Formats: sequence, structure tokens, C-alpha cells
Amino acid sequence: MTISLNHTIVAATDKKASARFLADILGLDVSPEYGPFIPVEIPNGVTLDFYEGVDGPLVPQHYAFLVSEDEFDAIFGRIKDRELPYWADPHHHRPDEINTNDGGRGVYWEDPDGHNLEILTRPYGSGA
Repeated sequence: MTISLNHTIVAATDKKASARFLADILGLDVSPEYGPFIPVEIPNGVTLDFYEGVDGPLVPQHYAFLVSEDEFDAIFGRIKDRELPYWADPHHHRPDEINTNDGGRGVYWEDPDGHNLEILTRPYGSGA
């Protein structure tokens, strides 16, 4: 059996702004609105579908993106160009640092709704 993630819903207070924020930082395109969603397609075919219709308080989630070394440099450059706060750890105890977990590089930052975003160049548990 082959199972793969196709899409997930990302709660947002402003779906257009949140989709644009993620797409711009990752160097991707925002897809046309589909029903109540604004999708951002990741190169592996998974879409993050931004949605505003959340009842109650928005609960921040975590979204991690495995990227190449060159992609890391480009994305991290956009994070720094925008002067976004960033951290080496998911709990935000190490500001203005990147991590070198598993022999790769990783960094965390937040989207406008407080979702904890991450890029990493090596999957966890894959290296020394």
C-alpha cells in the first residue's frame, strides 16, 4: 500500500495574507482559491490549504519543511531580509541562531498567526 499526505488545513485569521507569507518565504506560488481555501503547493505535491473559518481561538500548529542546502540558504536569507525573529529550537529558547541537528541545519520562525514554521536540511535521526 502506498500512503502519502495530500493536503492539510492551516487555520488563519487572514488566509490570503498567511498563504502569501508562506509562499514568499519558501519561494513558492499561491494557488487559486479553491472553495473556502487558499492552497500553497509544496514541490512534493502536498498542499497547505489556508482557511479562515475557525470557530474559537486559533491554535498554533507546527509545520516543518525538508529543504536542500541551497534552498535553506535562500529561505533563511528571506527570513533575515524581512528581519523576522528566528530560533534554533522549537521552544524559542535560542534566538538568532540556527541548529546543526543530525549534521544539517535548521531554523524556526512564526507566521502571522503564530504557527511555528521550520526548515531543516536533514530529517531528525538521520545523522550523527
